[in-house]
Amino acid sequence: MIHFEWPWLFLILPLPLLFRYLLTPIAVVKNPALRVPFIEDFKQLGNEPHYATMKKWPLWVATLAWILLVIATARPQWWGEPIELPISGRDLMMAVDLSGSMQYEDFLIEGKIVDRLTAIKNVAGQFIERRIGDRLGLILFGEQAYLQTPLTFDRKTVQTLLYESVIGLAGKQTAIGDAIGLAVKRLRLQKTDSRVLILLTDGANTAGEIEPLKAADLAATEALKIYTIGIGADEMVVQSFFGAKRVNPSADLDEKTLKAIANKTGGRYFRARDTIELEKIYELLDELEPIEQDKQHFRPTQVLYPWPLSLALMLASLLIIVTIDFGNTLNAIKKGALQK
Repeated sequence: MIHFEWPWLFLILPLPLLFRYLLTPIAVVKNPALRVPFIEDFKQLGNEPHYATMKKWPLWVATLAWILLVIATARPQWWGEPIELPISGRDLMMAVDLSGSMQYEDFLIEGKIVDRLTAIKNVAGQFIERRIGDRLGLILFGEQAYLQTPLTFDRKTVQTLLYESVIGLAGKQTAIGDAIGLAVKRLRLQKTDSRVLILLTDGANTAGEIEPLKAADLAATEALKIYTIGIGADEMVVQSFFGAKRVNPSADLDEKTLKAIANKTGGRYFRARDTIELEKIYELLDELEPIEQDKQHFRPTQVLYPWPLSLALMLASLLIIVTIDFGNTLNAIKKGALQK
């Protein structure tokens, strides 16, 4: 169906007529500026049928152009059939660590060693695709926390912005408390009763203005459930001047704090040492029970105003061109009459 966004603008349709009848007409000069002895020729010229038609049709073209212009101004739209949206009622925010330690290459994907952020992108991207009906948001944090994507049903955008994130983009250190605080700020005003934050980090809180446990207490008061995921292998082999040696790349991981954050908010702590464990964690998170809400509908809309606007401009341009040509023709006719 066709819908007009501003239908009240049709009230200006009679505006040209109001100007025509309310404004004072220009005074007619009674004394002719040119005295012509054969004035009868001009009178006959004005009484010819084709001449009268030439005088009237520009008015009809101008009227049609004005009507089309008003229609375009009223913003016509084509409304398609309403589409029911699958709404679960869950607001789910993901907070991803971009600190310098995320560059450790201790994950394996399809036989290739990759860094921790690449592993998160690979697994979390698939997780985002499956969260149909949830509103998703993305927070990136390092020394500071940034809202990369507000809550939205557009899973593709969230996924794309996650893929475009870069290690060190938010600084080299880790502000876990600030990331939680930002999530609380963005979720506290939502009406849904199901608010979830998935926090992925590979270190300890080394920056920021809010202590992680204080931020967890604030999240608990706002009914924000936090699932924390510790990223990184327990052991990896590195080459040095003295040969190969085994090191623990996750020595800085503060599991105690991450567990406390999860416990305070009613969530759980997970440990992801490799890609398989990370995938299992996301499969478990997929099992979260959704909260039913009223069904919502989306109606696809297509704007139509460019069509009447284009026609109005074309008619106006034609009217200008023809008016100029009509004036030249009229002058030529008058000149021919004078030469008789």
